[in-house]
Amino acid sequence: MAVSVPLTTARPRVPPCRALGSQCRSIPVTLRIGPLEEGTASLDHEATWLFGHTQHITFSEIWEDEGELYAEATLHVSCRYLRREGAVAQCTAHGFLGPAPRGASQPQQLRRLGGDRFQVVENRRIVRRSLPAPSRRLPVLQAENPCALAPCRTADNSRGAACCRDLQIEIMCTRREQRLEALVRSRRSPYLCKVERAGDFSIEAEVISACGYLDDDGIGCSLHGRNRADGRPAKPDLCSDWPPKNKGLHPGCVFAPRRRR
Repeated sequence: MAVSVPLTTARPRVPPCRALGSQCRSIPVTLRIGPLEEGTASLDHEATWLFGHTQHITFSEIWEDEGELYAEATLHVSCRYLRREGAVAQCTAHGFLGPAPRGASQPQQLRRLGGDRFQVVENRRIVRRSLPAPSRRLPVLQAENPCALAPCRTADNSRGAACCRDLQIEIMCTRREQRLEALVRSRRSPYLCKVERAGDFSIEAEVISACGYLDDDGIGCSLHGRNRADGRPAKPDLCSDWPPKNKGLHPGCVFAPRRRR
């Protein structure tokens, strides 16, 4: 039976799938990193930050086109319509029933390679570099990490270092790519949520995907205090900027204004 869709509805609803498949578990996307006019130094920081969030995102090549820098990636977030019982799965939107589908392969993406070795983005390419820790720090400038004991948490209730466990991404998706947009919007919340169209060519979303540069304690940053060979900080710039109050803060954030009693 045909279902009429109001002309005012711009968002595709249920993905037009024909069978269970890898799209039930993961989807390939192109992510925008930033404009080339920002310069290599800035883009290296942006790309290193993005490529650090490897928990539920697999990254591949970085490429340029028409003044923009992009990255190919796979989002490993299941569809909300997928229901699994052991080896059997069902699509609750279309009624498909069959063997549980496999998603795209999710290879290990180490960013910390042991000791002072790391994988970072340099000159818009993924490279392996030795980033020695500083031999000594100025005691006058020593300061404890204000986030070390913070009870902040992400939407899946993972506690600690919430800012390092989720991120905003921009997915290249034109208005005509309705299947891709429907696949993105159908991902399981909160692992991928807050999907909004950014314009005619892309949509934005929030993804839970922890950073691979987190220390063993799951709080500290392993790049903190380290420098690249040219003297630039290895830690992405945006990771060193404290968030503004009352703007997109996680529950329990130490920078949130305190409630008056």
